Amino acid sequence: MAAWKNTLKTTALLGGIGGLLVLVGSLLGGAGGALIGLVLGVAIVGFTYWCSDRLAIRAAGAHEVTDQEEHDLLETVRSLADRAEIPMPRVYVSPSPQPNAFASGRSPKKAVVCVTEGLLSSSPPAELRGVLAHEIGHIANRDILIGSVAAAIATGISFVANMALWAGMFGGDGEDGPPLPVLLVTALLAPIAASILQLALSRSREFEADRAAAELTGDPEALAQALLRLEATARRVPVEVSQAQASAYIINPLTGRQMRFAALFQTHPATEERVARLRAFARSAAMT
Repeated sequence: MAAWKNTLKTTALLGGIGGLLVLVGSLLGGAGGALIGLVLGVAIVGFTYWCSDRLAIRAAGAHEVTDQEEHDLLETVRSLADRAEIPMPRVYVSPSPQPNAFASGRSPKKAVVCVTEGLLSSSPPAELRGVLAHEIGHIANRDILIGSVAAAIATGISFVANMALWAGMFGGDGEDGPPLPVLLVTALLAPIAASILQLALSRSREFEADRAAAELTGDPEALAQALLRLEATARRVPVEVSQAQASAYIINPLTGRQMRFAALFQTHPATEERVARLRAFARSAAMT
């Protein structure tokens, strides 16, 4: 039931972002404005999606590991991938001292899982397995595709809004178009609204990946403990990660540097809520 609700929420959020694009395009440039924004947004983000694994691995400075180097790590990933019924992803290790991990790739056949040296050196086996299962859950759920679609639409919204703003500022306040104040307000608020919906979608997928990990391992508490420890360490061990890449990690690697902003703009759900959901799932599973 929870998985069905999460899928419904994902569909609703994607629909909301798309609907916002149509609204902005219709208000500022008619059907043509919406179409232009969508096409350009898809083109811009399409390249990132197609090369997502290479871009993410390069940004992390990671290298692919062999069975001789990390036999136990590869065996754990292989067993989880088999349980999730997806192909074995390529496995990379980043030199970062901060315990963390991410998954990327445009499809399960092209997926990669990357863990940091900090995670390998500090995680108990059960917690490491829980983290890896979370990343396998992202791959199985095709979250990279969903995120890319959302990013493409959000990019289209921003482009249409900015295009209309510049047209209004330099084209005058003509009778055929909306008044300049409308253009200004729309250009400012539409991208913010799109970002809020996009971030809400990202948080929704994190919950679902947590649940998938709990089902794959049968040990929700191990992932709960890992999340608490990883967040505490992220506050103490800073790393150089771009904001664009930060959302891919299991715990936001920039946690220690974040400003105290509204929860609407967080790329990840609150760790306390993730832990509470995992423990509720454990209680529910124990009763069945």
